[in-house]
Amino acid sequence: MKIEKVRELQGEELTRKVEEIHDQLFKLRIQQAIGQPAAPIKVRGLRKDIARLRTVETERARKQG
Repeated sequence: MKIEKVRELQGEELTRKVEEIHDQLFKLRIQQAIGQPAAPIKVRGLRKDIARLRTVETERARKQG
């Protein structure tokens, strides 16, 4: 997910997207635990998406107060 698209998301959409990506990451980790191959690139990408979303949340919180 590109940072431009992240910045377009509103407050609740941002939170919902973080939860959705956390769920995807959890499912991938479960697959790895039971021995199914999971793409490490996908895991890395999801972690980076979470970081982007959290960064935008922090930026907005600092602007407000």
